[in-house]
Amino acid sequence: MATITPTVGRRPLSTPEEEAVTSQIEAIRADLTRESLDAIVNAANATLLGGGGVDGAIHAAAGPRLLEACRGVRRTAYPQGLPVGYAVATGAGNLPCRWVIHTVGPNWNRGQRDEADLAACFTNSLREAVRVGARSVAFPAVSAGAYGWAGPTVARVAVAAVRSAPELADLDLVRFVLFSDRLLADFRAALNDEARA
Repeated sequence: MATITPTVGRRPLSTPEEEAVTSQIEAIRADLTRESLDAIVNAANATLLGGGGVDGAIHAAAGPRLLEACRGVRRTAYPQGLPVGYAVATGAGNLPCRWVIHTVGPNWNRGQRDEADLAACFTNSLREAVRVGARSVAFPAVSAGAYGWAGPTVARVAVAAVRSAPELADLDLVRFVLFSDRLLADFRAALNDEARA
């Protein structure tokens, strides 16, 4: 396995013949709404119609086209709302990325404490990114913050889910974009722990 720095991880693809090709995984502190990667992931609520935190910031920056796209998803594919762990892509409105991938994380404060549901947010978002043709994806710390999951737990689950996802082989870059120094430290530690494993 290649060397891992504190903020960047590289994972060899599935076969030794492809050893020159890697997917980069990194963690930075930045504003997710300014990311110009192919896709960003929105820590959405089930309604897909905007909310607080990352969801509210993405909807505000994207403008009304994102809200209309989300309403279209609700009218067609998910009339009852997007279930926890699922992911769906829409256009990005006024954002610098091409797609927004919406996923609903489990809410610790409401008793949704299954790490498999949290991991599904990351793996299903990667699957959706590859489906639409994205080569690079930026994630927030899904379920940290208002949904009450501890930062170190979110980081550990997220990094493990991304590293083990078969779709990682189809991506050039996965970036965790964190809103605080504390979360950045949590994700750096998780990247380092995974690299040593």
